[in-house]
Amino acid sequence: MSIKIADRMSKIDSSGIRKVFNLAAKIDSPINLSIGQPDFKVPERIKRTAIKAIRSDKNSYTVTQGIFELNSLVKEIYKKRYNFNSESSIITSGVSGGLLLALMALVDPGDEVLMPDPGFVMYKHLVNLLSGVPVFYETYPDFRINREQFSKLFTKKTKVLIVNSPSNPTGMILPAEDLIFIAKVAKENNVFIISDEIYDDFSYDEPYRSICEFCDKDNLLILNGFSKSLAITGWRVGYALGPDKIISEMIKLQQYSFVCAPSFAQYALLEFLKVDRKNLISSYKKKRDIIYEGLKDNFNLVKPKGAFYAFPEKPERFSSSSLFVEEAIKQKVLIIPGNVFSERDTHFRISFAADNKILIKGIEILNNIAKGKIK
Repeated sequence: MSIKIADRMSKIDSSGIRKVFNLAAKIDSPINLSIGQPDFKVPERIKRTAIKAIRSDKNSYTVTQGIFELNSLVKEIYKKRYNFNSESSIITSGVSGGLLLALMALVDPGDEVLMPDPGFVMYKHLVNLLSGVPVFYETYPDFRINREQFSKLFTKKTKVLIVNSPSNPTGMILPAEDLIFIAKVAKENNVFIISDEIYDDFSYDEPYRSICEFCDKDNLLILNGFSKSLAITGWRVGYALGPDKIISEMIKLQQYSFVCAPSFAQYALLEFLKVDRKNLISSYKKKRDIIYEGLKDNFNLVKPKGAFYAFPEKPERFSSSSLFVEEAIKQKVLIIPGNVFSERDTHFRISFAADNKILIKGIEILNNIAKGKIK
């Protein structure tokens, strides 16, 4: 029997990040600066609460939109942090699950979706999967908004604008003036904003500002979660806050896809606000500084302000970031080529979510490659 794969699958390819992950399994003692996953342990309080939930038989389906208590908690978080009163909410299977549900609810074939370049790998592929049209607003060279170029991208077909701050892969946090500008232009063009804020806890130099502080709440969907802040990436619990008109459609879609977010994890995360995360964040600021100070003399590197990524430019002697990454991998340093996140192949992503000693080893090798000391 000949199996014909659906045409939509030709619009996406396997993530370049996953390819590096698979390669890591074949390398003995790699210096892994590729994975976007915290290197600290899940806080004990969260572990204990999860175990208690499992032992208390909180293992069945929950209601599709997530348990009432956790929905109340995520609304409380945004009310306290940003004075944002969300009309509705849903607990999703990770932020990635929330992103898929949101785009499915909003994007018709031919609709244009504005997204940052560079940007998170999933944005482009999900829009393509839904037969939408990805349109990129460039943020090179400083990873901020080029206002003139940005404004010209809006057309009658523009339906959705994706904002990601702090950014994966650049670590950039958009300043308030950029967020105000984005909100203003989106409103003028009647374009709905999806703001991916999963790294909001990781802001190193100043308090984080969310676009919800500057945007009409009927024109905005917030996506966030717990996986990065608590190192529970495998638990798959995120959330969305926004207008009831959008959230109700996402709940309908979740009913026929993910069903619900993992039950035990929902109950465990009721303890989220009782976990002190300040020491974790300060330790990641130190990691950021190690990476920036260690590489800035040999690489063109914008200092990351948040998340746990840096996005340096390749050395001039390499014609593409892919070639530079190949050389780094030969030396057992695992990093991600920039074309995974961008229409360009000029930069590469480093995750500094690793032990400080590993960071220092990786920095030494990358610098030696840049200076031509390793051939």
